[in-house]
Amino acid sequence: MYHANILLVEDHQDLAEAVGAYLESSGFIMDYAYDGLSALHLGATQSYDAIILDIMLPGINGLEICARLRTEVRLATPILMLTARDQLDDKLQGFQQGADDYLVKPFDMPELEARLNALIRRQRGELDKAVYKVHDLQLDTRTMQATRQGQAIHLSPTGLRILRILMRESPNLVTREQLEKELWGDLTPDSDTLRSHVYKLRKAIDKPFTEGLLETQPGLGLRLVAPE
Repeated sequence: MYHANILLVEDHQDLAEAVGAYLESSGFIMDYAYDGLSALHLGATQSYDAIILDIMLPGINGLEICARLRTEVRLATPILMLTARDQLDDKLQGFQQGADDYLVKPFDMPELEARLNALIRRQRGELDKAVYKVHDLQLDTRTMQATRQGQAIHLSPTGLRILRILMRESPNLVTREQLEKELWGDLTPDSDTLRSHVYKLRKAIDKPFTEGLLETQPGLGLRLVAPE
């Protein structure tokens, strides 16, 4: 039986111990960080199946840690963020920085475990196919590094997640609703949010090159498809 390795980043020791004890009783292997610098160091030097990351931390907050793990360390490990505030803007900001899911305190332990297992299953399924390729565009899901014609493609954490979804489903169409559900769960961001990310994605993967790969079908959705 596989035992997933989890990094828990939480500065309140009582909560960290309670979460750790529950998850260990379910077979998870736990590692702990109690501040931002320790979290960055462990995230960069150790291998985990998922990271549970509190937003409110001393020194460096969880949002900055998440962003730096995604952009500086190029970490593809699923990140579940914990927040004490059930505010739409807070949750959207977490997703913008590269979080995969969120949970509002106080939370039930079984829900935390269920969300962790879902993230780990999805990640392991994608790692079975480590590199996605559409024509001359490649995405390495282990490092979340994208290239086209050998040139690095620079995208935000959200842009990389959109690219991963589209490459995973290519050449099939992905609806706006499907993208929003996978990116933000049950949240309903401003209608321009996804449009802005798609614009930036197209600018990065298509504009510098002679052949476009990102195809929009008005009213239906998007797909990545190799030119004929």
